[in-house]
Amino acid sequence: MNIRYIEDCVTQDLSEKMVFIGGPRQVGKTTCALSMLPGNQDETSPAYLNWDLLEDRERIIAAQLPPNEKLVILDEIHKYVNWRNLIKGLYDKNKSSVSFLVTGSAKLDYYRKGGDSLQGRYHYHRLHPFSVTELTTTPDAATVEQLLQFGGFPEPFLKATDRFHRRWLREHAHRVIHEDLGDLESVKEISHLDLLLHHLPACVGSPLSVNRLSKLLQVAPQTVDRWLTIFERLYLSYRIPPFGGAKIRAVRKEKKLYFWDWSRVPQPGPRFENMVAGHLLKYCHWQEDTEGYDMELRYVRDTDKREVDFVVLRDGSPEFAVECKTGDRRASPACRYFRERTDIPRFYQVHLGEKSFGNADSATLVLPFSSFCQELRLP
Repeated sequence: MNIRYIEDCVTQDLSEKMVFIGGPRQVGKTTCALSMLPGNQDETSPAYLNWDLLEDRERIIAAQLPPNEKLVILDEIHKYVNWRNLIKGLYDKNKSSVSFLVTGSAKLDYYRKGGDSLQGRYHYHRLHPFSVTELTTTPDAATVEQLLQFGGFPEPFLKATDRFHRRWLREHAHRVIHEDLGDLESVKEISHLDLLLHHLPACVGSPLSVNRLSKLLQVAPQTVDRWLTIFERLYLSYRIPPFGGAKIRAVRKEKKLYFWDWSRVPQPGPRFENMVAGHLLKYCHWQEDTEGYDMELRYVRDTDKREVDFVVLRDGSPEFAVECKTGDRRASPACRYFRERTDIPRFYQVHLGEKSFGNADSATLVLPFSSFCQELRLP
């Protein structure tokens, strides 16, 4: 676990262009970046410049690079309104002698828009929380249970105590909404965002009704949608759309919402579903960021409420579908129904038990979640 799963690809990409690493606050971006510096260095390294530190901020604005450093790390620089032009100038002037690694707890590909384009000057990687197969090549039930209980963010997972986890959840949410959001977005209704975040964990696992949330918060649906988009830009949550098909009466509009930190979800079933979503999104982002495929994570549901939790698409074509059950029961009838009416080639049903039976190519393969992660070589 000393080396995160993206490090080899990031190192390779740094030889060609700048590299941006985006991801949730406290997911390990800075630790990952520092590990790429020569020697055993930490945040005191002169090669590490953090926009949140006044001394470093003055150096960044003055375009003063630390001397004799082959790799320079710029952390949270997207909080500077003119960061795009600044980085463009630094890179164009120094790219033959210095590599630049830019990290931030927001969607750097979104906050780069406007001003001079950075197009063609960087590769973008998204760092996800720990997953089953990142933690161990031979996962067991205990590893899965710890990951399910404490989430995949390094600190609470490694501490593995309920007290630390509860405190971490409160502090993390407060910092994202009251610090990070204020640096990047113009939002006056902070108390409403706190209330929205409080209610969202109960929405995981079902199609999200923006209208219901708007009535609860007594604001317009468009406002709720804008707030949800802000949560996505700050890597708090994400939404996945439905998958349609010519032979099914698929729902078209309502998306499903999940958290980057699935341990925020209180109920066991939805929390497990959110953990599976996190692993599949990590797979999709990994394939996009390293191989250049166009990946999508969706779900399939028809107007009669038959549903399979997830469908992964590669370049517009379905690759496989995944249904989540906490117990190792028989295959869901919905998997068979959608197999007969869609072009999804493989169906899996994952669970927290021990049994494995079926066949993904001809029926539905039912198997433990840890085995599923190994079978598909998820990152």
